[in-house]
Amino acid sequence: AAMLGSLRRRWNAYKYRFVPWLALNLRRKRRILRYVPESSQDKIISDEDVFETLLKIFRALFINDFSRQAHILALLPEIKCKYLELLTVEQKQSQVNSCNHQSQHVFSPEEVLFNTLGFSITRDRSSLVSAGTGVFVTKGFVPKGTVVSMYPGTVYRKHEPIFFQSLGNPFIFRCIDGVLIDGNDKGLSRSVYRSCSRRDQLGPFQMSDESWLTAALQNPLAVGQYVNNCSHEKAANVCYQEFDVPGYFPVELKQYLPNIVYSHDIESHPRCVVLVTLRDVKQGEELFSNYYTVVS
Repeated sequence: AAMLGSLRRRWNAYKYRFVPWLALNLRRKRRILRYVPESSQDKIISDEDVFETLLKIFRALFINDFSRQAHILALLPEIKCKYLELLTVEQKQSQVNSCNHQSQHVFSPEEVLFNTLGFSITRDRSSLVSAGTGVFVTKGFVPKGTVVSMYPGTVYRKHEPIFFQSLGNPFIFRCIDGVLIDGNDKGLSRSVYRSCSRRDQLGPFQMSDESWLTAALQNPLAVGQYVNNCSHEKAANVCYQEFDVPGYFPVELKQYLPNIVYSHDIESHPRCVVLVTLRDVKQGEELFSNYYTVVS
């Protein structure tokens, strides 16, 4: 009985990626199909809004961890002056409620997220039976049309090998153009991400964030792979939106991007996937997306 229960839980988690099951259930699940004639029509908010949100939270994380960034800022004197000005403003604001004017108070990444965007999220046991881990809004309020999370992982183009990484892996996200993102933080997937991340590091400049592979997140948004599929009782309150990181994204902030490309032989913009709220989400609510997606 225990073995059958385990197999059933595995099937329930995997069936949304099993093509024959999808084909047989298309008519029955018509209400949750998503048809996307063009990729541009699959955006809840603009790329500019996504860019500004990521820039805002990454800058706040950078300033909060300013003392650890000295080796990077030493190579970017003009950028250093800009951040020193921003840090001075932050310190002046914090001095209103602090008696210690000499030291910078360092917040946790979750606190930075709350102070910057007005909410915090975390991984915890899902409210769905046998769903495992889920993602919850633990503090604050998330308005409709807000970037609330990111889907981390290694980015593969169509022709690149992912067979062995995909075996028994429920964390592979397929983009509209066939690009795949492996968001598994264990096993071979974990090793591949770390290898690619360290390969692309330019001296002190990290091109991606490895902390999502651990329990101590540097980017508190990088938990999107644990957002569970919606159900009849729990409707989707977030959706996935693809975002190509532009070339002018600040190099000092790339250390917070939770994605890395598998192959670096072709110049391209790194692909990210963010989760955007479909409605207002209150404190204590679990995030639910929709895995069962048909792109035509």
